[in-house]
Amino acid sequence: EVITFSEADYEGVRLPHDDPVVVTLLVELFTMKRILIDSGSSADILYKHAFDQLRIPADQLKPVKTPLVGFIGETIHPLGSINLSVVAGTAPCQTQVEMT
Repeated sequence: EVITFSEADYEGVRLPHDDPVVVTLLVELFTMKRILIDSGSSADILYKHAFDQLRIPADQLKPVKTPLVGFIGETIHPLGSINLSVVAGTAPCQTQVEMT
């Protein structure tokens, strides 16, 4: 489906802008706020603090062997990967997807 924005979505935004897109989503039945949508990224990253708040046992993480490399060349070794149910939107205009 097409995602569109109305004039109301521009409230408080000075145009032209290069602001990031930040959304609120339902992740595993928890409302998760301030999710940054980075269209240039090839990874969906959930920080450990947020993962811990979802109360999912760490043994459900699947091992990941590929490190992530940041913009300045630092290497991060993920704790693992997991599939999570994510709901975007509100009824009747919502969608649910599984994200890794």
